[in-house]
Amino acid sequence: MTRFRFALSSILVFAFSAMLAALAGRGTAMESTVAVPARSFEFTYQVHVPPIADPSGPTHLWIPLPQVDGYQDIRGLQIDSPVSYARGRDPEYGNAFAAFAPTAQQSAAGFDVRLRFTAVRREHKVALDAAALQNVSASTSPEPNLQRYLEPDKLVPLNGVIAELAKEHTAGDTTTIQKARHIYDYVVATMRYDKTGEGWGRGDAIWACASKRGNCTDFHSLLIGMMRSSGIPARFEIGFPLPEGKTEGDIPGYHCWAEFYLAGVGWVPVDASEAWKNPAKRDFFFGGHDTNRVFFTSGRDIRLSADQKGDPLNYFIYPYAETNGQPLKNLQTHFAFRDVAPQPPVTAGN
Repeated sequence: MTRFRFALSSILVFAFSAMLAALAGRGTAMESTVAVPARSFEFTYQVHVPPIADPSGPTHLWIPLPQVDGYQDIRGLQIDSPVSYARGRDPEYGNAFAAFAPTAQQSAAGFDVRLRFTAVRREHKVALDAAALQNVSASTSPEPNLQRYLEPDKLVPLNGVIAELAKEHTAGDTTTIQKARHIYDYVVATMRYDKTGEGWGRGDAIWACASKRGNCTDFHSLLIGMMRSSGIPARFEIGFPLPEGKTEGDIPGYHCWAEFYLAGVGWVPVDASEAWKNPAKRDFFFGGHDTNRVFFTSGRDIRLSADQKGDPLNYFIYPYAETNGQPLKNLQTHFAFRDVAPQPPVTAGN
């Protein structure tokens, strides 16, 4: 009887220990599942085209549409307007747009367009510490269009002072990540977010280099130029900011940011102008984009379609219109957002 009790006790102890081990393992797995910050909101993009004095020729209006990717979901996109439209994409970057072709009567009277959609924006954070990069495989197939992101844009040359700066601030670096970080640190430390006077906002890398100030477009044009001069593919993205700490309101204008390509990792997000505004998040914005934004288009020097007769667009976030082949300058816009109930939490690995 004693032996039986001892055996039974041993079995119970073993079973209880196994159960604890299983629970401990399950707890570890749960602890390693990290919730990804996300923001859900409704967004409204309104355009008013005033009456056109001479509506005899063709009028075209293009409005960018928000993108869907691994960090942004778009649902319920509605386009309201009395004018017929078709959806399309530009041939180089694939940016989506709605193209409107009003009749002569509609052009003479003027017309309105309203986009409305619900978006879920998730934080995009790439681990760039030594431990995370140790097992990176450079043999991963690269993106097919990387060469374009090593070439100049009209306002982002890759020679002269841009190339000299890039060479100076990456001297001695042996890895892509070292070069990228030193370029980022230089831009954040040297530029000043300042929208006074004239010249800012065009994304002219030479102007930004000389003036050492500007808005997000100027910050990231300099950063992209220096990256590309150093042999690092880098690209420009643009959308709208969502005010942190507010749940609804008007949005006065756009926000843009950048990404660079790291072999074996993919596209790495950076936001130099936000890092300048918030020094406490300087490390975060090298490898991170927060949820306080909505992404619309990428690229510079954009030709939308064969109907576009004017010069390529410097960037594409505001509506663009032409009549008789000439750009219309007096379009009126209004942008607004409203936070909505968050979706169920998204977890890493799901």
